[in-house]
Amino acid sequence: MLRAGRNLLRLVEIAFILARYDALFPLDALVAARPLYRVARLFRRRDATLARMRPGERLAAALQGMGPSFIKLGQALSIRADLIGETMAADLATLQDRLPPFPGAAARRTIEAELGHDVAALYSSFDDQAVAAASIAQVHFAVTAEGEEVAVKVLRPGIHAAFARDLDLFFWLARLVERTQPALRRLKPVAAVETFAETVRQEMDLRFEAAGASELRENFAEDPTFRVPKVDWRRTSRQVLTLERVGGIRVDDRAALVAAGHDIHALMANAAGAFFNQVFRDGFFHADLHPGNLFIDAQGAIVVVDFGIMGRLDRKTRYYLADMLLAFLTGDYRRVAEVHFEAGYVPPRQSLDAFAQACRSIGEPIFGRPIAEISLGRLLAQLFQVTEQFQMETQPQLLLLQKTMVLAEGVGRLLDPGVNMWTLARPLIEDWMRENRGPEARLRDAVADTASVLGRLPALMKDLEKLGAAVTEGGGLPLHPDTLAELARRGALDLIGLPLWIIALALAAIAVALW
Repeated sequence: MLRAGRNLLRLVEIAFILARYDALFPLDALVAARPLYRVARLFRRRDATLARMRPGERLAAALQGMGPSFIKLGQALSIRADLIGETMAADLATLQDRLPPFPGAAARRTIEAELGHDVAALYSSFDDQAVAAASIAQVHFAVTAEGEEVAVKVLRPGIHAAFARDLDLFFWLARLVERTQPALRRLKPVAAVETFAETVRQEMDLRFEAAGASELRENFAEDPTFRVPKVDWRRTSRQVLTLERVGGIRVDDRAALVAAGHDIHALMANAAGAFFNQVFRDGFFHADLHPGNLFIDAQGAIVVVDFGIMGRLDRKTRYYLADMLLAFLTGDYRRVAEVHFEAGYVPPRQSLDAFAQACRSIGEPIFGRPIAEISLGRLLAQLFQVTEQFQMETQPQLLLLQKTMVLAEGVGRLLDPGVNMWTLARPLIEDWMRENRGPEARLRDAVADTASVLGRLPALMKDLEKLGAAVTEGGGLPLHPDTLAELARRGALDLIGLPLWIIALALAAIAVALW
């Protein structure tokens, strides 16, 4: 009861902030909040500036005014075009994660409390003026006692308590939506908030960000075209992250890049290759590739910073993605539909032909454009919008990838508006498909799966022996006749012979592989 009262009061506060920006429509969509919506409407602000803004722009301004949790929430919603529409998603994507800096003295206190040493013992110099300040943390330049130039990221004081309060509200609202609006349950609002909460929790433990930077750096250790700063683990903890200081020309400053003598086409090719390698080769990608996080160094290498949001794709999802994108690129819409059914994303009771037709309605307008205007990020966004009709469940990992694709495409257009980065990446995708989805690769995967099953057989047999001994010692395992009848009806009794079938199939697969 206390929790509900606290969240209701917070909801009232939010309603009046939304009213100030004439952005109350989210409350109107929430049935349980409509009485509050009607009251707050009486206080909504009307002026010429707001009247010229789109609803999404007004909502973005309101979220900016609500503080760190809501800025992050707006950014998370910006990848849900399936839920809020493309225009509003694009408006929320403009949310700037910038806040006034907190005092340098507070940053020093956090560093000393976290690392257990005076700042002077850790750094020979430390700039109290922050060079960047965001909702969760801010960055200071420093020089270590060993003389290395570094960037020190420090969490905002009190940020954990602030996010805990707002996350509790988000969960409360998500459960309210699931309880009162059955039509929205397929969008999994509670699961979406859980994903958001996990992302925020990882962002607020800078050791996770350090680990992400370290893994990405390791993945590209042999690639001179893509640089990731080195982590200073000695000066890194939960609330402090120290990285090698890197620099260069911002990737969106095309004039400066040309003046410095960089080959723009080569930069585009390197960017496309780096993105492909992150997504398909490694299944681990930087998920916040806006221009402020990308620089070009003097050698022409792409330098990336800020590893708070990273995405991960398992091998099965990468296979689905490669199959689907290649089918779209070749105009094989039936294959696009088959890939979705094979992956289990679309329920088998749905019509394959109808889904293929829906895919064509998405692909033809996009691929009918000039090559420079083709957007795979837009394609994925529109694909997710048809999910309601075909009851396709939301795939959070693909939503994050779709947002990243849009950001990467935007960077590509800033670098060279006449070139499409996917045209540059297509040969890489096709080579990867041949190596990972061709007949030899499928056979290799089958053999590996068989070996995995065979590896588990001894443990399975041991468990069966223990079960048999327990049954023997206990005088048998009594089952009610109705239970036996139900097991027989479901075919469960046939599982007794399952190990023999597994062995037979495994031997057959190995024989084919050797042949």
